[in-house]
Amino acid sequence: MARLIKAQKNGFTLIELMITVAILGIIASIALPSYFEHVKRTARTEAITSLLDAANRQEQFFVDNRQYTTNLANLGVATPTEYGFYTIKVEVDNDEGTFSFTATPVAGPVLQDDDCKSLTIDDTGLKTATGAIGKTNPGKCWGK
Repeated sequence: MARLIKAQKNGFTLIELMITVAILGIIASIALPSYFEHVKRTARTEAITSLLDAANRQEQFFVDNRQYTTNLANLGVATPTEYGFYTIKVEVDNDEGTFSFTATPVAGPVLQDDDCKSLTIDDTGLKTATGAIGKTNPGKCWGK
């Protein structure tokens, strides 16, 4: 009697491999946009923190010196920000008793942030933003 020898094959078929690649593609197409949005919001938080800190320091400088300063070094404010995503600019009008700080993106994921191009805070605490969402809903750029 002839024996049938059954050969054992290891591995994946082409169909199994194609299905796996298709599933991974679907998962990536859903997850990547969410991930990039999260990265932009996290980087934007750096600007928000720096602006709020700068405004507080400017008010303290005014209490100590009876005038606002345009020199960020006098306030201990670093520009660019800690991770280098934004530069901070200050505008002061001591005659009117006003100031405003603006954070503008210079590097990193925020360069592709068309929703919130720049963030600004002034002496009254008014928080504004430029960009597609920033013009109509600045609160969304500021994390509200």
